[in-house]
Amino acid sequence: MSRIGKKPIKISAGVKCLTEDGVVTISGARGSLTLAVRPGVSVEHDAEEIRVKTLKDAKDIDAYSGLLRTLLNNMVIGVSAGFRKSLLIEGVGYRVASNGNILTFNVGYSSPVDYQLPEGVKAVVDGTNKLTLESMDREMLGLTAAKIRRIRQPEPYKGKGIRYDDEYIQRKVGKSGGKK
Repeated sequence: MSRIGKKPIKISAGVKCLTEDGVVTISGARGSLTLAVRPGVSVEHDAEEIRVKTLKDAKDIDAYSGLLRTLLNNMVIGVSAGFRKSLLIEGVGYRVASNGNILTFNVGYSSPVDYQLPEGVKAVVDGTNKLTLESMDREMLGLTAAKIRRIRQPEPYKGKGIRYDDEYIQRKVGKSGGKK
């Protein structure tokens, strides 16, 4: 069994786990998340921790047990504390505005770009150039942040575009412009 798959998951206060017919449901203060479990792996839980057990000794089942343990851990953290991801919009005249579940980006195109947030993801706009996304589902949060970043990817010469808050854009040197 994988080393990650062997580690038990600690259940924090206020989080409940329910397993039936190959579907794990974890609920907490922020809501509930469900995950279907493939055959060959079982999920056992009590009041304090969740454990993933492999039923067969196969390489793919072993790898899946580590993945399943990580997904379940993300679910426990998500329903209790939630996840957050920050994006920066850099460039002259580049800005973002929020109108309910629709984000409007002015990022150098001839017309603004509207983006509909998926259900379960909230956005907070700080000023005009910082966007913070919050969700209890880590997978949906990462996918949403990647789609927003794809609207105008950061370019390496001036660094203009939409980037993650902790992302470093390695800059390139432009043309030298010297005499021939």
